[in-house]
Amino acid sequence: MVPLEQLHLSHVLQAVSALESIVLRSFGPEGGQVLFTRDTGQVMVSRSGKRILTALHLDHPLARMVVRCVWKHSTITGDGSKTFVLLLASLLRIIHATATKDPHMFQPHNSTEASEAATARHLADRLLEFALTELDKLIVLNVLPHGFRVSLENFTAKTQHDLSCQTLLVSFFRTRLGYAYCDFFRNLFCELLSHWKVKDDRPSFSMQFLNNSFLALHTQVSGVPVSCSRLIEGQVIHRDFATPCPQVRKQPLKAVVFNGYLQPKLLTTGDVLELRCGDKVTEDRGIVHFSSWTEKSVESIIATLQSFGVSVLLCALKQSSAVLAAATQAGMCLVECVSEEEISLFTQLSGVTPISDCRRIHPEHIATLTFCKPLLLGAHRYVHLDFHDCEERLKVKPCSLVICAPSEGQADQHACAFQDAFRMLLTALEPVRKTQTALEETIPSKKCTSLHADNISNGTACRVHLHQKCVTETGCVISAGGTFEFLLHHALHQYGHSCSVSVNTSAVVPVSQLLEKALLSVPRQIYSHNLKHFLQAQTRVVALIPKQPHALSANFIHTEGPLGDGKLSLCSCKNGNMSLKLLDLGLESVSCKYQLVLAVLQCLTNLLRINMVLRTHAVLHTESHDSLNAHSESSEGEDED
Repeated sequence: MVPLEQLHLSHVLQAVSALESIVLRSFGPEGGQVLFTRDTGQVMVSRSGKRILTALHLDHPLARMVVRCVWKHSTITGDGSKTFVLLLASLLRIIHATATKDPHMFQPHNSTEASEAATARHLADRLLEFALTELDKLIVLNVLPHGFRVSLENFTAKTQHDLSCQTLLVSFFRTRLGYAYCDFFRNLFCELLSHWKVKDDRPSFSMQFLNNSFLALHTQVSGVPVSCSRLIEGQVIHRDFATPCPQVRKQPLKAVVFNGYLQPKLLTTGDVLELRCGDKVTEDRGIVHFSSWTEKSVESIIATLQSFGVSVLLCALKQSSAVLAAATQAGMCLVECVSEEEISLFTQLSGVTPISDCRRIHPEHIATLTFCKPLLLGAHRYVHLDFHDCEERLKVKPCSLVICAPSEGQADQHACAFQDAFRMLLTALEPVRKTQTALEETIPSKKCTSLHADNISNGTACRVHLHQKCVTETGCVISAGGTFEFLLHHALHQYGHSCSVSVNTSAVVPVSQLLEKALLSVPRQIYSHNLKHFLQAQTRVVALIPKQPHALSANFIHTEGPLGDGKLSLCSCKNGNMSLKLLDLGLESVSCKYQLVLAVLQCLTNLLRINMVLRTHAVLHTESHDSLNAHSESSEGEDED
């Protein structure tokens, strides 16, 4: 008989609370590193929520489901994994308390546990429905006026006047790497963006390119101080030369890329050789003739390459000894087993296509390099090359990132934080999805979709339209330290109060209150070391909210336009000193926060829909499951910190 396990609401809460207790150790600006010890004696030290959660060996299927949701969210947005678990646990506690207090709130059942589970599912469904229909409006009207806009141009600017952009990156690296290196990696990140910024193109194009090509663009070096991290021109191939590389080379160099073998193989994997000739001598002669023909074929390919002036061969596969001997005799540098990501980057930067058929080599297969030489980084030697006309052709200055750290684990942690910064910025540069028509329809109607829908003047309606317009713009950021949660908590409180007046929408009040209460768990944990600081921060944020909602005022943290111009000219604000204190903990993206709340509510709904676990001995293979396991296995490869 297949064992069945009945799940109750308390079981779900226990599983999520266990994960919460782990990530809380590294949560917030004062959070520390989490140390894992393996059976082999190796240790892993990290403060990345995604890395910590995926390194756990979890038995409970609900816990694995939560980790999978966190992994998917962090892979897209690059941030928010610890806040995800914290907010999810807080919502579950509130829903559990509500369902326990009144289990027959919506529909009676035979048992109390069944009624509690049904009530919890109903509340989660209503909460997700509320978030999908109303949350973006509340953020547009009550959160965005207190923020400002940043753009990719601010990040790549050579001046340091654009404090908002610099602060956003510092805030991110501070939570991931600590205070020691946040400024250093911020400057290195901006320098990398300035090199890869494509002229006369969409701002997010170069950002997306760097994110997709990050594996081939960076090199991790252990045993070296972090301060040695730097940018180097050109591309680094993470392989060594398979043939001797002459010290003196003529400039420029010609290079080609091969996808397959240069020497034809008699048998490939899976092939079967059948020799039907009865004469053993004839069989041996046939094989010898084939080998002789392949060697002559290699000589012909090398001669063709020499006619084009090619001196560098990049091969995706390991070549035979005959190919290596022929390349050495011809004075060619050959690099074998080049990764697919590095070949893809090389072809994009050089503008050539890889050679699939060695018998057909044309000029469009040949790239021009400025140099190709060995490069020693730490204990490894790599191939370092640069492109001849890339700056003129692509309008960029190709460079590679070298990330140094005392240990392999730290280098990997810094590299993961660097790539997550790209993902965070790509999410931050996205607008909060909101159509103009939907917002305009809610303004004249006196339904409870805004804080004071029955008291909207023409001037206010015009200002609301301005806010909706800046939602279509990108890069909305706000002060960190719980500012988003405080503002949205206040907006939800006002929303619930105004909705409670209407009889038709009275059922929405407890749903909005669930999220309202849960949001405060994030700033409470940020200021967990001192409750007084939590109350002071909440008071400062609430003091910035004007008595007349949605009115543009100098008290808001912006200068020009609905979201400002990306510069913090706080001296023009009446409460400038108070506003400036809110920036002590940096900045965070409104779009990332909005997507985080939606992802948590979707995960909550999926969790509460499960009421039974069926344990089988078969392994279920899914794409996300395999990807998560692969990520966990890669994290286990870290050395001792």
